[in-house]
Amino acid sequence: MRRRTFGLAVAALAATVAIGPGFAQAQDKKVTIGVSIPAADHGWTAGVVFHAERVAKLLMKEHPGLNVIVKTSPDAASQANALQDLAVQGLNALVILPTDPDPLVNSIKDIKDKGTFVALVDRAPSVNDNSIRDLYVAGNNPALGEVAGKYIAKTTPDAQVVVIRGLPIPIDQQRQDGFDKGIAGSKVKILERQFGNWSRDDAFKVMQDYLTKYQKIDVVWCQDDDMAVGVLEAIAQAKRTDIKYIVAGAGSKDMVKRVMDGDKMVPVDVLYPPAMVATAMQLTAANFYDQVPVSGTYILDATLVTKENAKNFYFPDSPF
Repeated sequence: MRRRTFGLAVAALAATVAIGPGFAQAQDKKVTIGVSIPAADHGWTAGVVFHAERVAKLLMKEHPGLNVIVKTSPDAASQANALQDLAVQGLNALVILPTDPDPLVNSIKDIKDKGTFVALVDRAPSVNDNSIRDLYVAGNNPALGEVAGKYIAKTTPDAQVVVIRGLPIPIDQQRQDGFDKGIAGSKVKILERQFGNWSRDDAFKVMQDYLTKYQKIDVVWCQDDDMAVGVLEAIAQAKRTDIKYIVAGAGSKDMVKRVMDGDKMVPVDVLYPPAMVATAMQLTAANFYDQVPVSGTYILDATLVTKENAKNFYFPDSPF
């Protein structure tokens, strides 16, 4: 298994050497890629759908023989049915971001066993190996937490911090462990951690509770841009001025715009790109048209979005 960063993934895509009549024939080669992703049930997945549909159009324009079929599903059962529908359409490849990976393992494996190239995105099942996929593309959950922790430890070395977690699942724990690593050795003090369920409404309630309990809070880490909306609203309603800033993550257009505009409450954001499914789609197409090796594991960087680089991550037309 090979581990890659996003930079190397892009380099692989750029490694196309094809000139003359053979190139034209290669681009006309008939290939069908099915893309199965969650329905837009909250902000981040809305961004996933946006980027999947955007890149599907770009890829089909670039490769006249390519057909990309994008299907969205609200839950694992619906996604299993969507996979059955896709399987009968003569797929050469499947790109899938599972709503819930473990219940879908057999459905994915059935498709792969037919010789279909499978790219798994973001959410891996308990057994994430070559038996169910050729390519794995994901964000870096431990780094998302570590980057946030290091920023807080450097910017506000003796900060009193409240933490709003996501859901009690493995990727949340990875982010928490990364955060603890990022603040290790500093004087940053964690006042409390509660789950906000990656929901702006739940995060709003948790933040209200924190504001009642603690008379002095320096920084809020809430790891998710959706939750950050609720956090900021709770702070504004309480008219609290002691909180210096919040650090969230994902790369939503609203938070990135705040960073671009120099909002003191949102000085940075940590990238967990909803466009990662688009990266998997591009790599999958490269496997067929560019004849470059793409099998393996590609872990995308958890980039710190700052005022200086925010324009590179701003997609104003995206719903997220």
